[in-house]
Amino acid sequence: MQPSERAAQLRAELHQHNYRYHVLHAPIISDGEYDRLYAELAALEEQYPELRTPDSPTQRVGSDLSDDLPKVPHPAPILSLSNAFSADDLRRWQERNARLLLPGTSLAYVLEPKLDGLSIVLTYEDGVLVRGATRGNGEVGDDVTHNIRTIPSVPLRIPVDPARGQPPARLVVRGEVLILKADFAALNAEQIAQGLTPYVNARNTASGSLKQKDSRITATRRLTAYLYEIVVMDGGPDLESEWQSLDYLRTLGFNVVPQAQRYDDLEAAIAALPGWEARRHDLPFEVDGVVLKVDDLAMRRELGFVGKDPRGATAFKFPSEEVTTRLLDVTINVGRTGKITPTAVLEPVFVSGVTVSNASLHNYDLIAELDIRLGDRVLVKRSGEVIPYVLGPVVDARQGDEAPIRPPTHCPYCQAALVSPDSAVDLFCPNVRCPERVYRSLEFFVSKGAMDIEGLGPQTIKILIERQIIRDEADLFNLRPQHLEGLEGFAEKKIQNLMAAIEQAKTRPAAQLLASLGVDGVGSTNAQALVKYLGSIDALLEISTQTMQRLDNFKRLAQPLLNVRSTLFGTAQEVARALTRLEKPLSELVPSMREAVGVDDVAKRLSRLLKPLYDVAPAGAPSLEQIAESLWQLVQAIAPLTRLAGFGPTLVASIVSWFGDPERQQLIAKLKAAGVVMQSESAQALSDKLQNLTFVITGTLSQPREQIEALIVAHGGKVTSSVSKKTSYLIAGNDAGSKLAKAQSIGVPILDEDGLRRLIEGT
Repeated sequence: MQPSERAAQLRAELHQHNYRYHVLHAPIISDGEYDRLYAELAALEEQYPELRTPDSPTQRVGSDLSDDLPKVPHPAPILSLSNAFSADDLRRWQERNARLLLPGTSLAYVLEPKLDGLSIVLTYEDGVLVRGATRGNGEVGDDVTHNIRTIPSVPLRIPVDPARGQPPARLVVRGEVLILKADFAALNAEQIAQGLTPYVNARNTASGSLKQKDSRITATRRLTAYLYEIVVMDGGPDLESEWQSLDYLRTLGFNVVPQAQRYDDLEAAIAALPGWEARRHDLPFEVDGVVLKVDDLAMRRELGFVGKDPRGATAFKFPSEEVTTRLLDVTINVGRTGKITPTAVLEPVFVSGVTVSNASLHNYDLIAELDIRLGDRVLVKRSGEVIPYVLGPVVDARQGDEAPIRPPTHCPYCQAALVSPDSAVDLFCPNVRCPERVYRSLEFFVSKGAMDIEGLGPQTIKILIERQIIRDEADLFNLRPQHLEGLEGFAEKKIQNLMAAIEQAKTRPAAQLLASLGVDGVGSTNAQALVKYLGSIDALLEISTQTMQRLDNFKRLAQPLLNVRSTLFGTAQEVARALTRLEKPLSELVPSMREAVGVDDVAKRLSRLLKPLYDVAPAGAPSLEQIAESLWQLVQAIAPLTRLAGFGPTLVASIVSWFGDPERQQLIAKLKAAGVVMQSESAQALSDKLQNLTFVITGTLSQPREQIEALIVAHGGKVTSSVSKKTSYLIAGNDAGSKLAKAQSIGVPILDEDGLRRLIEGT
């Protein structure tokens, strides 16, 4: 395989794994496997820089920024590290570096534990702590000074011992905030004693604690800070090595990263790695590897960076941990899209720093494929130290009483019969009013990644649903103070804040609203593309409604042909294929008609696709010309979506199905009535000069068609895809074709682009 082909393949795989991990929350590979794919792509891009594309996963910089905290620019980039997974990876890292240095240069290394916490950047001026920030996106961080001051291990003034001399005029240091294992256990013991839910993960707890608005809460969370790097220093001694830097930080009174070791060469450091991995559980803090740094600071600076990673340091990652435990039961979770996810109930087991009692089983096809049974001893992996999942059964441990796991047939929350859409491996609850789907949809809708309505937590949403105060997303915008009075935790001030948050959410961009509605396949990127292209959610609703109507018409017309399946015994393969095309027009026929220029062209293409079926068609079946006319109407209705780059048949069908559903249409109407923004900023109404006028656009224009559509919509007009007697004007460019002929035949006025502008100007 050529490097360019492999790079493209790796980018596609990594994008898919990122999507499954961060959006679907259903990874299919471990962190270690992901890191290896990432490392291979990074190596290819380093060897062949021309293969590095703007959308490459290697160009993504991580961020832990919070919307709620003020932002602080860092005085120098706070970078992440490349990863190594084996001794050979480390040797290759050294070999790459050696090529950039003078021949014969020897390198010593400092090895430090890779702390699993939250990166912080501390700034001292004349020895006084003036600022504490998170890493953020590497360039800008969250200002958390008020919380940093509550951490006992962070000195408020340096040097702690005045006898150590004068501090630098300015010192910026980097470190890690975390919760020690013993402190995390004590914190959870306090939670349980108070009847509260214990914290799941020490790192997430530390991160959340550091970003509290109330520093009194942070002060109770038992945080510890370790410092390990000087970012900027004005004044102070001239330091030549990492080892000297650590010693100097220690002298100033910082809690320096413990158990660091210096080695004269890489092989000595490699020899120490098994010992580090063996004692990782004996350390007082969580680690997921070790960091190796070139000791000589001048050489580190000379080596520079590759992408977002410094060449002079790398992280050696320990393998993800796997354990075995007993599978006790399987529970069913229903997501906001109706997706059914089986979850393993496990005999509690300690893995990768936490006790795990539940793990993902992904889907029932995988359960059957792996032959996982109730009562099995199963292999569990905690990949990425976040999401545990079942790898498979330990077949040799079976006792003979294990029971097969049967897929459910009905939703456990609403009893609707479950469905499995074409080509999907998952089961779905099709009932959009399923109480669990409604709850999950609303939970997502108000979250930070969606409409960001602060103050509406999951428990509050559950109570409001149970009391029948809200039934859908639109009802949230009709909440009134009296609906919340008497609810636990809702004092007058909190109610006022929530009302203000709801009002603010009404003004969110239309693309943000669209991404929050839970349309399968429409995340923020696709939502922005749709709103930018169509100008409004109303336009999307109209396209979908018209498409669904014409789809229904097509299916009714085609039904006599579909009856062939029941009249033929042992349907021939070519006939069966033609029937499949007819049964699934959106995915099988419409894509093949995208380049068609009229109904005659559609009929010509259909004659080839459906010929085997017409050879055995029953009497009274619709003619090929009738089917072609109906399909052409469908193609025209859905054309605005199929023209969008990257929008394939499955995604387009998902969008049309969602917005074509009467209940979803009612939801959009309610949102609009509540005053929620439905138009893109560029499509906000400029005038009503074209109000009550309907336009069709055809031919090649001087600018992209979507810009003409946006102009019409912005002045109150409406754009449709086909010419009829209801069409007010046809906007015709070069090579207009059949739409121009039809407009002329039924007397529809025809304008060019200048004519449209004169119409808007009233001239």
